[in-house]
Amino acid sequence: MENVKEKSYNVDNEMSKRKEIGMKTFELVILETSDIHGNILPINYGTNEEAAVGLAKISTLVKTERARQKHVLLLDNGDLIQGTPLTYYYARIDSEGPNPMVLAANALQYDAAVPGNHEFNYGQALLLGAVKESHFPWLSANILNEQTKMPYFGRPYIIKKFAEGLKVAVLGLTTPYIPNWEQPQHISGMLFADPVETAKQWVKFLREKEQADIVILSYHGGFERDLDSGEPTEDLTGENQGYQLCQKVSGIDVLLTGHQHRMIAGKAINGVTVVQPGNNGRAVGKVVLQLEKQQGHWRCVQKTSELLFVETVKADPAIISLAKPYEEATQAWLDQPIGKIEGDMLVHNPMEVRLKDHPLIEFMNRVQMEATGADISCTALFDNQSPGFPENVTMRDVVSNYIYPNTFKVIRITGADIKAALERSASYFKTSNGGTIEVNPAFSNPKPQHYNYDMWEGIDYVIDLSKPVGKRVVKLKYKGKPVDPAAEYDVVMNNYRAGGGGDYLMFKGKPVVKDVQIDAAELIANYILERKVIRATVDHNWKVIF
Repeated sequence: MENVKEKSYNVDNEMSKRKEIGMKTFELVILETSDIHGNILPINYGTNEEAAVGLAKISTLVKTERARQKHVLLLDNGDLIQGTPLTYYYARIDSEGPNPMVLAANALQYDAAVPGNHEFNYGQALLLGAVKESHFPWLSANILNEQTKMPYFGRPYIIKKFAEGLKVAVLGLTTPYIPNWEQPQHISGMLFADPVETAKQWVKFLREKEQADIVILSYHGGFERDLDSGEPTEDLTGENQGYQLCQKVSGIDVLLTGHQHRMIAGKAINGVTVVQPGNNGRAVGKVVLQLEKQQGHWRCVQKTSELLFVETVKADPAIISLAKPYEEATQAWLDQPIGKIEGDMLVHNPMEVRLKDHPLIEFMNRVQMEATGADISCTALFDNQSPGFPENVTMRDVVSNYIYPNTFKVIRITGADIKAALERSASYFKTSNGGTIEVNPAFSNPKPQHYNYDMWEGIDYVIDLSKPVGKRVVKLKYKGKPVDPAAEYDVVMNNYRAGGGGDYLMFKGKPVVKDVQIDAAELIANYILERKVIRATVDHNWKVIF
């Protein structure tokens, strides 16, 4: 965990001595939240147990900081309005009234927010409604209107003015990789420009034209390189350009990041303080800037950063009260019984689910095939916390297992594409010589990516982990015959994967045969409701050997 409190790395300062000789000083505190993912209340919706997450706890923490500090900026770095059953219920079931996430954010009195990639999941109408309801601006300098080439959300930056003429600029940036994941209609009319080139232009403008003393970048993206060595830690796709922003854009004082769900503080790259506060509201990033006015100009003489965790913080009753009507409606919906499971469809060991055909995975693939008419399907066990289905199934069980607002697409791909996709999935595992099977670090760092290991139905295959990566698929058949690399096959998968998400680039740009615009959770629930009883079955069409 990269949350060690940062030591000052600028010139050593004795602020008290400077005050004694009459030098003007100023202390600015920047608080960052990121990847809140719909969490207001301190609750785990899968179990209904208390959890150290959410804006209610963060509110208490922010109030404490504001009571201690005179000058505080509160910024959200994206992925705010999607991620829990509460936000799903509001977006898909009952969207009467204001967006609950915006209500909570307004109550916390944010100064600005940046749209993250998951802001677009529920479509433009809901997103633009949230922007309109917000008492603070949404900033993104690199998401542009396709026609006018102007910032789509109106404001690329804000300037906050303080005493003695101090001017602080906050520039918003968003990962441009969104078109690789999102439904095309959700981002219609938008262009996603390169954050680095965009930042070069705007930071220069903020310094020279706006005469900003301090420039803060709030970037919904992370780091593609090791923060200390600069060595690549992932493919340089342009999804996470935080390191490049620090190295290639001059004039940045602080870079607030997110998207990767990492805990980062106590770090600086090329003199730029960098912070990332994890996800779900588990922590707040805090940066303290010590400023001096020298020869008529403010200069930052010291920067420190740390993470403030909410674990021991009590939730703010005002925020809990605000969310109460939304929460009550959500809980009633979650507790609706929808059917029964005959047999065992629970997840007892996530690794075992990924090593051989499992009733839960076969069931989810069958739902996808039934909904689309395709006879080949792939899906994933999205998270190691996925519980599977108990005997008596409720909506809570559905959304606990299918945690994303995905829809399904049938795309036409070649046999060579299928094999390439299976090899990509097979790289999820370290090479094994008959010992303990371990997950490839590339799928666990900097954040868990269990959702990028797919399991298939409608084909027969064997993955051999004793083979090198890229040569692990040792059997691949369709209807009893070897899959023809040149032949075409129609395969159903979620929209994220169909767009090439998770580095499944073999799927990107392939013809879409069918596009089912109904959320996965709704399709699964309807499938169970219609049948009343679901048998837990497996046809043993695939396995992993080692």
